Amino acid sequence: MRIRYDRQGDTLDMLLEDKQIHHAEEHDQVVVNFDEDGKVVEIEILNASKLLGGFLTEILRTPERGFVEIA
Repeated sequence: MRIRYDRQGDTLDMLLEDKQIHHAEEHDQVVVNFDEDGKVVEIEILNASKLLGGFLTEILRTPERGFVEIA
């Protein structure tokens, strides 16, 4: 799995499989991309900083930690 955050676009992408995207479904601020077999290959979160707030901020501050806990 690869996770990438685009600060300019405020988008968080979670690439689960490195496969061709066949179709997508939008659910509010979340876009789920599927391969031709209907398996999820990527999840995109739009306006990520607004949706994830402090959680995303803490992750970006501490990339060396394996786990981040938000109290």
